[in-house]
Amino acid sequence: MARAKPLRVPTTGSLPNNLRIPSSTPSLAKSLSKHTRQALLDLALFWLDDDNITLFPPYLKSTAQHDTTDEETLPYPAAETIDEIRQVYIDLQERKGGKREVLERILEGDWRHGITLRQLAMSDIQYMDDHPSSLRWTALELSRIDARPKEPLDSSVPDWSANIPRTQAATFVRALQQEIAPFIKVHYHLSRATVLPLTFLRIFVLESPYQVPQQNPEIYSDSSRVIYVAFPDSCPYVYTSVTSSTGTLAGPPINMIATDPKSLQRLVRDAVPKALSRPHERYTLKATGLAAKNLPTLLALRGPGRTTAANGAFSIFADAAVEGSPLDPRPSNTVSAEEYMRGDGKVVSTEDKENDRPADSMGPASKRRTASGGDTGNSPLSPTSKKRRLAIQSRFGTAGGSLAPAPLDRLDIRLLDVPSSKDGDDATTSATPSAAQPTISLTFTGSDVIGGIRKLTDLGLIDPERMPSWMTGEEAVSVAVVRGGKRLKSSA
Repeated sequence: MARAKPLRVPTTGSLPNNLRIPSSTPSLAKSLSKHTRQALLDLALFWLDDDNITLFPPYLKSTAQHDTTDEETLPYPAAETIDEIRQVYIDLQERKGGKREVLERILEGDWRHGITLRQLAMSDIQYMDDHPSSLRWTALELSRIDARPKEPLDSSVPDWSANIPRTQAATFVRALQQEIAPFIKVHYHLSRATVLPLTFLRIFVLESPYQVPQQNPEIYSDSSRVIYVAFPDSCPYVYTSVTSSTGTLAGPPINMIATDPKSLQRLVRDAVPKALSRPHERYTLKATGLAAKNLPTLLALRGPGRTTAANGAFSIFADAAVEGSPLDPRPSNTVSAEEYMRGDGKVVSTEDKENDRPADSMGPASKRRTASGGDTGNSPLSPTSKKRRLAIQSRFGTAGGSLAPAPLDRLDIRLLDVPSSKDGDDATTSATPSAAQPTISLTFTGSDVIGGIRKLTDLGLIDPERMPSWMTGEEAVSVAVVRGGKRLKSSA
């Protein structure tokens, strides 16, 4: 009697951690080669640790007995014991050399039988941990749907207890598996950041493994199928990131339902709050309008230490630049405006008689700096420059200065107002454009966008008193959709 053909039924189970990717896969070597030599050695020694050796076993002579490959023709003969392999990487760590020899030793020697999905996930997490600015992250607010608003004891302190769900990591991953459709296979990897107060979740999405022909091995190291979710400690925010690489795979066309970055991000965004929800405790993710490449920036602006109410002009109190509180009704004589200016910008007031020199005695360079409102060292500021400097301090606070803990690298502005014609034609102003088709789009990029705007204000090119709050860093956003001079709160 013929044996019945087995059935392949889709399940919600995740891809196994021990699923091996052939070491000869070119994209796998490219993924590991982004590490430094020392980082590769740290990975190999961590895999060879006594606690992990059963999870990531290397290729030994005992394994070679069942292999038909001629060991004499290989560049790295199989070792006999784990200690022998471990000593090889210790010797490589003690001497100088290139990372190519370490990479070849890993792929062609000790792990020639393949790298598991968990090893590849650990490699990506370590690279992201060593390079916090390698990806662009979007901050989302985790909000409870059915929570009743309650008044906190102190209105200046946000009450986040109702918006922070408590769950175990294994329970959350199992719930996330149930939320993602069974025709999509997913691999999950949870890891704790070594420096930042974050927990990373790496999610690799794959189409159905039941298709014929089977998946190309290159697909397992395709970075466009990976999304990262970071959970900061003790705050109702979630950071998500999708790699911008699209990957190039050989073979037949692939279903792009899960590889498109926007579709992948939307898939996980919808599943994360549902996995965190419980009966009578439903959560959702709301856009905050903040995206940055620097994880410390997100932690400073959307983290456990502060909210949007402690930025811009109020940052001088949050950063302890001055004493006192803006909510204190009692008068405070601790720090005056001139003293704060002297401490931050090293600017002296006009009462300093020892530096009170006539304008004729200053050099041409000093005159130019005084006229532009810049720092003139020991030279007094003109009344106009002093007034502008006080306005800058009151609008920006420590944002954009030397004390700024969170520099923004990008600021996208979309203006929805239709510019009116000079002839007063009302036809041009009657139309109402949508957010998808703005009238004007502006993008500011750099190492510190708010700092650059502050310098332009200091030079007198921008009026600080007429600037909107989202340009001074007070609202802590990197995306602003503006209509009628006001930022729409629903911007993503």
